[in-house]
Amino acid sequence: MKLSSYLSKEKIISNLKGETFEELITNLLTELAKTNKQVKMEKEIMKKAILKRENEASTYIGHGVAIPHARLEYFDDIIIAMAFPEKKITMTSPTGEEEIVEFIVLIIADVLKNKNILKIMSGISRLCLKNRDILKEILTYKSSEKTLEILTKANIEINHTITAEDLLSTSIIPAKENNTLEDIAKRIIIDQVTGIPVVDSQNNFLGEITERELISFGMPKHTTILNDLSFLIIGEPFENYLVNEKITIIKDLYRTEGIITIDRDAPLMEISYIFMNKGVTRIYVTENNKYLGTIFRSDIIKKILHI
Repeated sequence: MKLSSYLSKEKIISNLKGETFEELITNLLTELAKTNKQVKMEKEIMKKAILKRENEASTYIGHGVAIPHARLEYFDDIIIAMAFPEKKITMTSPTGEEEIVEFIVLIIADVLKNKNILKIMSGISRLCLKNRDILKEILTYKSSEKTLEILTKANIEINHTITAEDLLSTSIIPAKENNTLEDIAKRIIIDQVTGIPVVDSQNNFLGEITERELISFGMPKHTTILNDLSFLIIGEPFENYLVNEKITIIKDLYRTEGIITIDRDAPLMEISYIFMNKGVTRIYVTENNKYLGTIFRSDIIKKILHI
């Protein structure tokens, strides 16, 4: 099904009024209620569900785009609406920066239609984050007629089979072989991850650098073959690390074995099986060995079980 088939001119609102995100949602639902009886009847329920989801985790994906959404019980429909805020409202980006919201895509569906919501969100994310020219054109006109025309021409397909491409995150910037231990330690703290993919200058996937490698570098070499360190009473760990963290690069330290990669079309069942049976917390998505993104085990919770 095409993304444009979910839309009509009445569901694309130019110059949406509102001083806050909550006011924007309220006014957007009010506009939709003018032509949709179900929205008119359940407006307050929808508003409550949308804001509840927003309070749990921001739906702002960056580049001026927010995708607020909600799942309702016994809601036998899928509503997609788009809006362009009249005033400058800011939201926090995935990188922690305050950015102006220029484009809102609202999705409302039944509680059992997680798959549909995720695929629609994925299609919109690809449109906004990977097809910047299309987004730029939409934001240039900010009109219902032109937006519908642009999206129809873009011919964005919403396939209801969930794949790795729908789940992957591109927020983790890959490391390079010439990064230092200090660079990686800072990244692990700031990005709140336990491992970072490593790529070359052509974005070819090489491996990963994790907390384990950093800790291992700081330990005396002979400790790796011992089972009991209780008799070691001389020396402190990490002296070597602290002396060399600024000058030692990760080229000979990152892992190349025991890493799981999949292609972008890998189905949800395969991904879930790997997480359940391989003891990993992250899977790297590649295409022709080019790094595309990372799927974390927690993404199954965030994007499937509690979207």
